[in-house]
Formats: sequence, C-alpha cells, structure tokens
Amino acid sequence: MAKFGEGDKRWIVADRADGTNVHNWHWAETNCLEWSRTFFRKLFANVAVADGEVSVTVKKVDKLDGEAYVNVRKGKVIPGYEIGVTLALEGEVRGSDGKLLQKVDGAVEIPYISDENAGEDPEVRVTVKDSGEVGKRLKQLVVEKVKPVILEKVRVWVESMAKGGPVKDDLEAKKVVPQKNTSSINSNGNVNINGNNENDSKKNEKSEGKKGFKTINLTERFNCRAKDLFEILMDENRWRGFTHSNAKISKEVGGEFCIFDGSVTGVNLELQEGKLIVQRWRFGSWLDGIQSTVRIVFEEPDSGVTVVKLTHSDVPEEDRYGNATVVENTERGWRDLIFQRIRAMFSFGI
Repeated sequence: MAKFGEGDKRWIVADRADGTNVHNWHWAETNCLEWSRTFFRKLFANVAVADGEVSVTVKKVDKLDGEAYVNVRKGKVIPGYEIGVTLALEGEVRGSDGKLLQKVDGAVEIPYISDENAGEDPEVRVTVKDSGEVGKRLKQLVVEKVKPVILEKVRVWVESMAKGGPVKDDLEAKKVVPQKNTSSINSNGNVNINGNNENDSKKNEKSEGKKGFKTINLTERFNCRAKDLFEILMDENRWRGFTHSNAKISKEVGGEFCIFDGSVTGVNLELQEGKLIVQRWRFGSWLDGIQSTVRIVFEEPDSGVTVVKLTHSDVPEEDRYGNATVVENTERGWRDLIFQRIRAMFSFGI
C-alpha cells in the first residue's frame, strides 16, 4: 500500500480538498426512491393492451412507497430495496362500431418488491371496480395479458438497480481505463505480458478460481433424535408445512428436489439415514451454470439431543442481477426459514 504524501498515484484513499470519492473507494449510499418513482412513471407511460372490443390502459403510477438505495464500495454496486407499487387502470368496452359502451376503473398492486427476491416475480394483485360480466372480462384481460407486461417492466427496474440506478452513468464515467499491455522477454526467451512470468500467471489463475464464492458453516442444536430431523429434511410434506411453500423431494441418491416454490433446485449426492445429507443446491437467481454443495452432518452427543453441522460451499457472492447479499441471505435463510421454523413447528427446543 502506498503511503500518503509520497506522491504515488495509486493512493486513492486520502481525503481530497474537493471531496471527490476517487474510483468510489469509500462507501457511498444514494437514495433511489424518487428516482424509482420517475423510472416507473416512464416505464408505464404507454402501457395499453386490447383484446377485441375490450382494452385496458395503465393510467398512472398511483403509489410507490418503501425504500430503495444503492451502496457503492470500491466501485462495487450493492442495491437494496423493499418497495410496494400501485398502478391505476382504466378499462374500456366498445361496440362493433367502435363506440364506447362502458368504462371501468381498476388497480394493480405489487405489495412487495425486494432485493432478497430479485430472481423471482413478485406477487401481483388485481382489482376491478365492477362485479358484473364486464368487470370479469376486464380482470381476465389484466391477469392474462397485462400482468406479464407489468412483470417484465419490474424486471427492467430490478436490473437497472443492480447496475447502479441513478449513479450508473457516474460509475461508468469513473471506471479506470486499463493500462496497455507491455511485453518483455524473460530469461527463457519467452514473451512476457505486463511483466508477469509463467509462474505468476499460474498463481493468478488459481486465485481467480476461488474468487467470488464463499462457504457457510453453521452448527445448530435440536432436542430430538437425529433420524427424526433427517426425515423432516427429506420429507416434502413436512417441508411444505414448516416453510409454507411448495416442495418436491426425492429420497433417493441421484434424485432431484425442488423447494421454496421452485426457488431452489438440486440433486441428492449422498444420503445416510440419521447421519448425513449431501446435496447439490442451486438458486434460480444465480447465474446460469453455478452450483453449490450442501453437506449436513447429524450427531447425537446425548440422548435426545442432535447437533447439526452444516457446510454450504461454493455460494456465489453475487446473483445474476448484481446483488451482493447472496451469502448473507442464504445464511439467514438456513437459520430463520429452515432451522428455526423446524424448532417452532415440531417443538424441538430453541
């Protein structure tokens, strides 16, 4: 690390008289709520869908509340948001001659868009202020044809947040231009790019293979037999019960599973009843091709007491949307959504 005052251009942490956050080294947070309101207004400015004589138009973004922000540290974007959005709708029914027969107001509510669920489509609620046949037709049109358009536009906002939201252009402008390659000839007569020898290249290749992934280690205690806990984790009906979500789980080695309404999929690699579960896990929000490994060891140090040792390896630090909270959210999911709920539902102690 270069020392302050030595004139070394690599020094980027020193306070500057002009207040500039050089290369975004310092932690910087930007409130994105008002920017998001403007962004959504533009997204839905010309959304209209027709089906024969029935049509629906998004009139305006009626409400957008919650919080949305972007943190930048060392040039890395970390978005955070929990917002709810309400869209005002107007439906029309026209006759065969094009004459307006009836107008009906309605709304679409998206109560929860969160960075924790960036890879999943949020819940969409549709209401129409007409309980008759026209209202039913309009609601059907919204659900079948307007809803997919709305979800696609929400994804556009999510991706924009992952890229920096309102500070995206600023980040692009501040990116460091890479130095041009310089070549030299080493003692073996080989061409050496940027002054690195062959050994240096191998070292860099090895470190890059580990970069961007973390391992989660947890130890949990339960007041139960090890085989009881094993059976709960391998039983899809019990999974549905304590997670309040759909699950499909094979109990065979090589069998596939799908849990949390399809958010997590994987394969059983090794199963020893009451002793060991090894599985390949993948979250739908991860980049294509990324797989992690879950290893759960069951021990019974005392009668009626089970100790679970979890190792979840190869967890990516970022998802496909650039959210850098994957490891934190995964660890919290194991603690709060799995282990803690098992204790509460099956009375296995806290």
